Amino acid sequence: MRKLFFGCAVLAACASTPMAACGGSPVEPTRSSQGPTPSLPLPSSNPESPIPNPGPSAVRLNDDFGGRQLYPSDNWWNQEITNAPVDAQSSAYIDFIGRTRAAHPDFGPPPYGIPFVGVGGTEARTPVAFVDYGDESDAGFRGEAGYPIPDAAKTQPNFIEGSVPGGGSDGDRHLLIVDRDKWALYELFAARWNASRQRWEAGSGAVFDLSSNARRPEGWTSADAAGLAILPGLVRYDETMRGPIRHALRATVRRTNNYVWPASHRAGSTAGALPMGARLRLKASKDLSRYPQYIQNIFRAMQTYGLIVADNGSDMYVTGAMDARWNNSELNPAFSSLTAGDFDVIRLGWR
Repeated sequence: MRKLFFGCAVLAACASTPMAACGGSPVEPTRSSQGPTPSLPLPSSNPESPIPNPGPSAVRLNDDFGGRQLYPSDNWWNQEITNAPVDAQSSAYIDFIGRTRAAHPDFGPPPYGIPFVGVGGTEARTPVAFVDYGDESDAGFRGEAGYPIPDAAKTQPNFIEGSVPGGGSDGDRHLLIVDRDKWALYELFAARWNASRQRWEAGSGAVFDLSSNARRPEGWTSADAAGLAILPGLVRYDETMRGPIRHALRATVRRTNNYVWPASHRAGSTAGALPMGARLRLKASKDLSRYPQYIQNIFRAMQTYGLIVADNGSDMYVTGAMDARWNNSELNPAFSSLTAGDFDVIRLGWR
């Protein structure tokens, strides 16, 4: 089986400093403009900021989808694990990570985090040339070829991870798009607009029917190393403020070993490391009362739905959406108060 390594390079600087080299938020972030779509006023203390539903054909960054849940309620991302059994090797896995390893919010205002966009069903489908993993990539959805990439993504920031117009050439460059009408999720890895060839290119791409629990074929990747969808595991601003968060959160660790359900793809074989698809659960004994309510919502999701290991990167980095409204002066110290020792690994492959 082919190995595929996505995510941040595991560098010493990346492991020790929560900076943009890993796509994470800076220790002292500076708020940026939301960019290509009209941005909402930036709150001083992160109050709930409802976003009106866009028109049927509108292109909307950080679309809340009217509060609609991604995937059916019995999907693995939406599965409660409060009473799931602890894996027999949980303690050893936590030791491998390092019990004192602090968590970190891998998101914030641009350019930190992974952006996503909602479009209408009439958005033009554009072919994508897959330059690395075309044999494990999807050409389109239900026989309709192409991806509904907004034309603005070629020239405007904040559509593609890294915030470079057209994607640039560095980093993971994830591009996540939801067709609100077809309820389909399109995800690309290493996306870029090749102006000289007048085409969109990507390392790999996957399309997910958000009304289905279908997995990727065994051994296949997606736009993520584990073969899972990315967007359903992101910490997203609107649902965080609204609360509660009703799904698991995407997380990375520095090394992995094979994969377990619900993952379909491996990206490492390091003995003693967690597999892709492993799920960590914040211990119920962790007192959350001292945190702001919206951060309690995030941490309570870790207790109820857990973290799913989906990529190789920095240990205990939790992935979220890029959004100008995040306040990392609150998020960073709150996350750093959680350590790997505050988590259990639930039984591998439990469902």
